[in-house]
Amino acid sequence: MEQELAAVPQTAVVPFADRVAEAVERKRSQLVLGVDPRPELLPLELRAAAHAGRAAAAEACARFSCGLVDAAGPYVVGVKLQLAFFEALGADGLAAFEEACAYARAAGLLVIADGKRGDIGSTARAYADAYVQATEAGGPRVDAITVNPYLGSDSLEPFLAAARRSGTGLFVLVKTSNGGSADVQELTLSDGRPVWHQVAELVADWGEELVGEHGLSSVGAVVGATYPRAVGEARRLMPQAILLLPGIGAQGATPADVARAFTSGPASALVPVSRSVIYAFRVDGADWRTAAAAEAARLKREVWTASGW
Repeated sequence: MEQELAAVPQTAVVPFADRVAEAVERKRSQLVLGVDPRPELLPLELRAAAHAGRAAAAEACARFSCGLVDAAGPYVVGVKLQLAFFEALGADGLAAFEEACAYARAAGLLVIADGKRGDIGSTARAYADAYVQATEAGGPRVDAITVNPYLGSDSLEPFLAAARRSGTGLFVLVKTSNGGSADVQELTLSDGRPVWHQVAELVADWGEELVGEHGLSSVGAVVGATYPRAVGEARRLMPQAILLLPGIGAQGATPADVARAFTSGPASALVPVSRSVIYAFRVDGADWRTAAAAEAARLKREVWTASGW
């Protein structure tokens, strides 16, 4: 790792939305690096560890994650760590997740945990405590987390409370990028609207009290870039929400598909890029760090241009 891992500074109590806006303005980028480390797909120099037990695989995933931060860090404002791939490696995997979070934070990047959490009562509070609630021992582990709203507002209240107290953010699943999203999200309500429109209106309501100085809310929404028309509708329904727009690259969407998301400002949407960047070396055969940097740089330019800013 090029970067020496030092003590990680605690997150200042500045609203997440304002930190996003400041990072986008400073780096002229709306890109977020999606880190989905699969041991069987790691570069050759790390792949042998995939068959040497959980501890070795987790260490390899941590090295891969931190190497990607070194490579793509100059071109992105944050990283989105997919918790499932770390959790699959047990306690060692969670230790690798924490290492990757700390490393990204030390590099000045925002950290989003892609965990899609959402439960009720004490369980929801425990999830919030684990990731976005500041403790006496230090600040929150991450800057924001993805959450599932389908258990209702009480399942999200602990995350909203953490946002109020600790300056963290949340991205609520609204219209997701997968093909099966229509099974529930596109069902028609009695007034003719799709279900996801109702969820979008709830997100707008939940976020009203968490609007920062830049006019954006720390309650954001996940909207798939694979549905360009929905992106425009989502912006209309949630004018102050930061939209997290997965789907560019391996899932088939292009930067042009998300242009309508940026009408509320250059920081009003973030574009996570995962497989197309972190596994770029599998396409062109270049060194994995070099390939990731080149692809991140290209996508940064294209998304910025498409945003119109």
